[in-house]
Amino acid sequence: MHELKNIFMQTTKRATGLRTAAFDYKTLVQQAINKVKGFEQLYKELERAINISGKSKSTLTNYSRHLAHLALHYHQLPTELDNEQVMDYLHLVKANGSPSATFFKFTVYGMRYACKMRGLSYLQFSLPEIERPDKLPVVLSQQEVKDLLKSCTLLKHRVLLGTIYGCGLRCAEVRQLATAEADLQRGMLHVTNGKGCKNRYVPLGDMLMRGIAKYLQAERPQQWLFEGTNGGCLSQRGTQWVVSQAVKKAGIIKEVSTHTLRHTYATHLLEQGLDIVTIKELPGHEAIETTMVYLHIAQPSARTAFSPLDNLYKKG
Repeated sequence: MHELKNIFMQTTKRATGLRTAAFDYKTLVQQAINKVKGFEQLYKELERAINISGKSKSTLTNYSRHLAHLALHYHQLPTELDNEQVMDYLHLVKANGSPSATFFKFTVYGMRYACKMRGLSYLQFSLPEIERPDKLPVVLSQQEVKDLLKSCTLLKHRVLLGTIYGCGLRCAEVRQLATAEADLQRGMLHVTNGKGCKNRYVPLGDMLMRGIAKYLQAERPQQWLFEGTNGGCLSQRGTQWVVSQAVKKAGIIKEVSTHTLRHTYATHLLEQGLDIVTIKELPGHEAIETTMVYLHIAQPSARTAFSPLDNLYKKG
């Protein structure tokens, strides 16, 4: 029990904003390799299978982290566990903290993937019923977005935030934008690394086109539109740092993340009259239910808010 609590506390620091570079998923995986016989081979097989299938690196990170959790708790290969052991583990984790539904999801999905990969039975592993709070996402006002962009002293940072908000991108999507994917001739941005390996086009708009053109001329990035200090694409942590610094300088007291700008994009489009079906396609939502949440956030404009009674007897 004590070991489980330590593992859980260390590896869920990310969710509370306390995660450090010294303890990441690779450290956890290495612990499992050192302590559990056969885990190194399992991890190599997992890495190979995920790479061949075209799944994202984040899938490998999440699956291997949660499989390492299980391995360290039972001192046994996860693929040798049964469904009752996995449920007992989730029960203990729940009793020692407040894990998100995502924690449960990756534990179960990681087990299913590993077992399926090795030709073992996997259908017995299923997600338990989880009560999810009806929590609406945080969004910024138009003035707050202006303040955020104005607070950026570097052109690169201003264009980065402008691209996330102006195109409704996920953190991974904006980080891995190739320079050639910003088509200034057509005024479109080609997003090729979307969730589920889906591609889409989104309009850049005149202001963002001018900003990107100015940035390209000044900074001359090579392969990646937003390069990191090591020459590769900007890291996730680097992107999050840019957002947090801008929020701090702008004096915004809301809890703002990179994804907040994506929520704000969809909400503002809805408030400005774009239909919900089109909004579903632009951010790359798989289900319309995901987009429908913005109906609960968007403020109707004074122009469209009226009583239908007033129109009953209006002459045509």
